[in-house]
Amino acid sequence: MTTLNKTQIVADSSILVHITMKLEDGSAADSTKVNNKPAKIIMGDNSISPAFEHELIGMKVGESKEFTLAASDAFGESNPDNIHYMDIDKFTADAPAVVGNIITFTQPGGELPGMIKEVSGNSVTIDFNHPLAGQAVTFVIDLVDIL
Repeated sequence: MTTLNKTQIVADSSILVHITMKLEDGSAADSTKVNNKPAKIIMGDNSISPAFEHELIGMKVGESKEFTLAASDAFGESNPDNIHYMDIDKFTADAPAVVGNIITFTQPGGELPGMIKEVSGNSVTIDFNHPLAGQAVTFVIDLVDIL
């Protein structure tokens, strides 16, 4: 049986963290602090990249750390296969085809959000990549607790 080190993050820790993400221009992209709901991360479950996990290893409760990851280690590169085109008549007043809107589409495996990138005539371009895909992201991590 492995004894978990509750004073610092190790490879098989479950942790609660506040995450603030900043873009290359320094603007905040998102933060768990907005709603004061820290994120739970289970180290080693492949939900975050190995580079992200590497930055967390050794952190102690109450510690903050800032680091920048390349797009490939953050939310991945933008994948052109995730760009789709739909006819404008598929949109409604409740879900209008307006550039910048994020619309959730129902798929056989669940729901998938897509951002409208362009409206040209009757064609609507929808990007199903993560909104931060293709961008380097700076993360500010505040370690709230090791569970």
